[in-house]
Amino acid sequence: MNVEAKQETLGFQAEIRQLLDLMIHSLYSNREIFLRELISNASDAADKLRFEGLKNDSLFEDDPDLKIRVEYNKEQKTISVIDNGIGMSRAEVIDNLGTIAKSGTRQFFDALTGDAGKDSQLIGQFGVGFYSSFIVAKKVEVVTRRAGASRNEGVRWISTGENDYTIETVERPKRGTKVTLFLRDEAEEFLDGFRLRSIIRKYSDHISLPIVMPAEGEDAKGEETANSASALWSLSKKDIKEQEYHEFYKHVGHDFEDPLAYVHNKVEGKLEYTSLLFIPGRAPFDLWDREARHGIKLYVRRVFIMDDAEQLMPSYLRFVRGVVDSNDLPLNISREILQRNKTIDSIRSGCVKKILELLKTIATSDKEKYARFWKEFGRVLKEGVIEEHDKKDDLARLFRFSSTQDDSGAQSVSLEEYVGRMKEGQKAIYFVTAENYATAKNSPHLEIFRARNIEVLLLTDPIDEWVTTHLHEFDSKPLQSVTKGELDLSGVAETEAAEQVKHNEADIGGLVKQMQEILKDQVKDVRVTQRLTTSPACLVVDEHGMGRHLEQILKASGQKITGSKPILEINPGHPIIQRLHAETDEARVKDWSHILYDQALLSEGGQLADPAEFVRKLNRMFIELTGTGS
Repeated sequence: MNVEAKQETLGFQAEIRQLLDLMIHSLYSNREIFLRELISNASDAADKLRFEGLKNDSLFEDDPDLKIRVEYNKEQKTISVIDNGIGMSRAEVIDNLGTIAKSGTRQFFDALTGDAGKDSQLIGQFGVGFYSSFIVAKKVEVVTRRAGASRNEGVRWISTGENDYTIETVERPKRGTKVTLFLRDEAEEFLDGFRLRSIIRKYSDHISLPIVMPAEGEDAKGEETANSASALWSLSKKDIKEQEYHEFYKHVGHDFEDPLAYVHNKVEGKLEYTSLLFIPGRAPFDLWDREARHGIKLYVRRVFIMDDAEQLMPSYLRFVRGVVDSNDLPLNISREILQRNKTIDSIRSGCVKKILELLKTIATSDKEKYARFWKEFGRVLKEGVIEEHDKKDDLARLFRFSSTQDDSGAQSVSLEEYVGRMKEGQKAIYFVTAENYATAKNSPHLEIFRARNIEVLLLTDPIDEWVTTHLHEFDSKPLQSVTKGELDLSGVAETEAAEQVKHNEADIGGLVKQMQEILKDQVKDVRVTQRLTTSPACLVVDEHGMGRHLEQILKASGQKITGSKPILEINPGHPIIQRLHAETDEARVKDWSHILYDQALLSEGGQLADPAEFVRKLNRMFIELTGTGS
């Protein structure tokens, strides 16, 4: 084979060039993490070989003992990380090292600010460990061969971290990957055996593979293992330091930051398994990609079986990272078998229980930490009441919402706290859904509730519309939208403020019938309100009808919705309604009725069918009231 014929120079993907520029200009303040990232990648390569080798043991060739080797050369100023894992083909090298094939890429680069400190935190969420090599290296060389390929199908990849890279086919007798860093002058501190060993012990001691280095000293021969090479999750909790848990999380979660919390659990008896589960400190960029499942690694008797074992964790907990190691599963278990395996169902149930218990503990003992969790993952957790009905009560106790009790807009109110503050005689947990906090907070539907000092939850996440259709009650108290159905607050004692805004008892039945006829194409009915104290009108829907906010969400997603007509409620005590009731000009009543409807629609974030016509009617009303114009 003419290997030179297959040498070529290729340009980096645009995002890679931007990322490398960040790396090279010292985006990370802690440069030594480059070694952690390369060792983590090498460990993943060994895990993948174990997994594929379960079905094809010839992939191990004549080298079944997996390990990672770290070497350095002071004269050539190089550091090499070598593994005998799965290796890469030419196409895989281009995909893995020349592009970022990861959802969330665009969002990541859109979020960059130019502030090195802030951007370093963002890059930790994105997780692109290999490119940290360029923090310390002026040139990086990767030589690799995929397990099972011939020795003539090796690949060499070289880059200086600028605009392009070269790739060529080479001969490589052994499978696996060797990454060689040609260090910058200011990074020569890493050309020291003691320094490298201390970094390995600090960041990679938990790696279950042996990480070996050439022995040093006068009588040193061969090589020595630099890490403990034991599966961290298999150790007793009392023997593991918090920092070790944190470093293991960074390895398994491909993250640069410490986790928010973790739970380490060992189950013995009829079913035996160990789980070590982490909640990240911040949401990854692909959190909303429900197909991107890379949270839980499955091991059987410490042998890696598969990554992203989606059967072990439900979708609404897809942010959880960690490992599960079972003694009760066969080594050759497949994804198909996992889907109908009772042992897996039991492990999944146990893991979900542990995570929910952990969140409950945080919510009770550390409100500030739980607020950070809720800000990052609250919307995802809410999916649980839709996916798992038997967990609704446990999940509902973890939910947090904004409310009229707190003007900060923070989602900090629990349903338990709300129920504890309910007024005497109050029959339901009241809520309003809206596109954003300002719209919810200023909704005219809240007027009677404010007048009576009744708290209302302000629900502004799009998923809240679905949550409230599945979560019908909490602690035997029904959840009720303030924008739906008839409103009955008769059991709640009126406050002095409510007494002052009693509706004018004048009979406006004639106006109601007149407006019903005028607005018959827009509304189902016009009726006197029990909701309003200061606004002239509002729109409501039937108790079991589809809310306008949900209607807007479904239409925005491209679904064809046959929306039901709303009900217009008018406030007979409002000066505008009283003025309209006294009006004898039918044309003016018609215009004002349409204006009231459009105003009510706008106040809840709706869109006008004909904004220009609304403006013309409004202008005509102003002219008539001011007595100007012809």
